[in-house]
Amino acid sequence: MRNARLAAGVLIFTALQGCAGFAPQTAALLDGLPEGLPERVEITSVPFFPQAEYQCGPAALATLLVNSGVSTTPEALVPQVYLPERKGSLQVEMLAAARRQGRISYQLAPSMVDLMRELAAGTPVIVLQNLGVSTGWHYAVAVGYDWKLGMMILRSGTTEREEMPFAVHEFVWKRSGYWAMVAMPPGRIPATAEEGKWLGSLVAFERSNDLPKNRIAYSSFLERWPGNVNAAVGLANAHHALGELPQAEKVLRAAMTREPGSAIILNNLAQTLSDQGRDAEALPIVERAVAAGGSHAAAVRQTRDEILKKLEAKKN
Repeated sequence: MRNARLAAGVLIFTALQGCAGFAPQTAALLDGLPEGLPERVEITSVPFFPQAEYQCGPAALATLLVNSGVSTTPEALVPQVYLPERKGSLQVEMLAAARRQGRISYQLAPSMVDLMRELAAGTPVIVLQNLGVSTGWHYAVAVGYDWKLGMMILRSGTTEREEMPFAVHEFVWKRSGYWAMVAMPPGRIPATAEEGKWLGSLVAFERSNDLPKNRIAYSSFLERWPGNVNAAVGLANAHHALGELPQAEKVLRAAMTREPGSAIILNNLAQTLSDQGRDAEALPIVERAVAAGGSHAAAVRQTRDEILKKLEAKKN
């Protein structure tokens, strides 16, 4: 039976390769495995939640979250992602719900190779498929692949381990624009993350106001991209909000060496110094921020005025 299924899969795989329009990314894989990817990957530890009718979204999201260490169930996620009138879950709700559970959600590039790289890094991936007229939109979780056999391995519906030919997988996945997402703990970054997009994911995650997790997330970001000044400001803000003023100062001073004319960095550093009672030291720094101008000029002037008031009060 297994050999028969594999043979059928190879036939479908081969047939669809004959028309690159059906599965162009799969056709490209026929030229060879991209550098750095193993021939076979399967993350066997990923849990499985059979879906209730129309509720593949909560089941798929629970799979990612539990795998990352969150204690939850599909039933607990239904109110957050399932829309009864649509009999399904929208992508934006899937991304937002992961953030509410303390995980950073990230939409992958529309790339089969990127999907494979995440799996090779040990990260399961939710993919949005359209399985046809009768079934329609469906979330599945990719947990592995076998390049030699041309098979993607999925947690899907009521099937714990579904093997789907690459070409078939791509064909039903392409209908969603190759939509895929991961949900990461704050200390981990997707293998395929792009600097700007991952920073955007952190900014969205930051709105959850979980300051210790924000601090971890921005620290991890700077380990990978140490020159990113915006991430440095985010980390300093987390330190400041947690009352860790010397740490915030250290981060901002390092960022100032990279962008000495940044009004935001100068303003925040001046405020951090002032909050430590070092207003005389803060004043020339905030004056530099005022001189820099920009869209935050009003806020910077307010910081300067408050520092001047504190200095005046000390005189009296």
